[in-house]
Amino acid sequence: MGYDYLVAGAGLFGAVFAHEANKAGKKCLVIDKRPHIAGNIYTEDNEGIQVHKYGAHIFHTSDKKIWDYINQFSEFNNYINSPIAIYNDELYNLPFNMNTFSKMWGIKTPAEAQEIIEGQISGLDISEPQNLEEQALKLAGRDVYEKLVKGYTQKQWGRECKDLPAFIIKRLPLRFTYDNNYFNDRYQGIPVDGYTAIVEKMLTGIETRLSTDYFDIKDSVDADKVIYTGMIDEYYGYKLGVLEYRSVRFETERLECSNYQGNAVVNYTSADVPYTRIIEHKHFNFGQQPFTIISREYSSEWEKGAEPYYPVNNEKNNSLYASYKDLSEDEKNVIFGGRLGQYKYYDMDKVIEAALRLCDAELH
Repeated sequence: MGYDYLVAGAGLFGAVFAHEANKAGKKCLVIDKRPHIAGNIYTEDNEGIQVHKYGAHIFHTSDKKIWDYINQFSEFNNYINSPIAIYNDELYNLPFNMNTFSKMWGIKTPAEAQEIIEGQISGLDISEPQNLEEQALKLAGRDVYEKLVKGYTQKQWGRECKDLPAFIIKRLPLRFTYDNNYFNDRYQGIPVDGYTAIVEKMLTGIETRLSTDYFDIKDSVDADKVIYTGMIDEYYGYKLGVLEYRSVRFETERLECSNYQGNAVVNYTSADVPYTRIIEHKHFNFGQQPFTIISREYSSEWEKGAEPYYPVNNEKNNSLYASYKDLSEDEKNVIFGGRLGQYKYYDMDKVIEAALRLCDAELH
């Protein structure tokens, strides 16, 4: 039985493409090696608490077309991402804003904060930042860097800040208003029924096989084209080398209290705390349950067999990916997409945008 498309990966990219292809009358088979759909945005209902099994995912976008698209599949709440950071016995608001600066320096006005930061920056003599440490110092000064960036970043990436590329920190907001909203995007929220329900709706009426590895079935499935959302280097048997990722380990537990930390996301920024942050899942949906569920996140180096999360987009890895991308240009019937297929950090709205762009090229 032939298919127009074999979609390898039931995450957001694969699900959007399969949904649109199915609407266009194409016959799709969607597979995933995990025992569930939705990839890393998978949420699991635990007595009304939607547990983000692979880390917190907050949907945000400034693109009304993408916002309208995702709202076809779920109602979204009005959750605003306002994480806090704990450094030793000090607590700060994130992103870096006037609440952060007021707590750190005992000041009240933007002019006072800017004067302190500019004074710290002026003595550094950094013209063009060459690494993450220099970029952070030039952005926010030494106090913010030492307390809120350095330890957290080194835990997350497993490398000294001076050994990481500058661009990683460029997306970190810095503002001189009393505004704890992490994102500047116009649209933001969490699906009230969780992300898994969104992908279920996308895949309605489409043949889906779980716990199925692409490499086990690729020769037995008759499909005109493959949409491959796994690791591009694995597809080619790592023959040019292994791309590096960071992985994340989660310790999730139920606590018999109604409110553990008072916020959905709390970062631990000192290097001597082994986890990077604690997620309290119920706060994403304003839960009122008499119990709570938390997840501690531990960042680690990825090894084969582990779950890859964040591509390490330094010069060496980007060069290696470019070589794999050159190989992929010769594939007539295989299209690589998504975070792993394109070795790229993607926010969810950008995943949808990329998948819809592929749909326009393939289906219209």
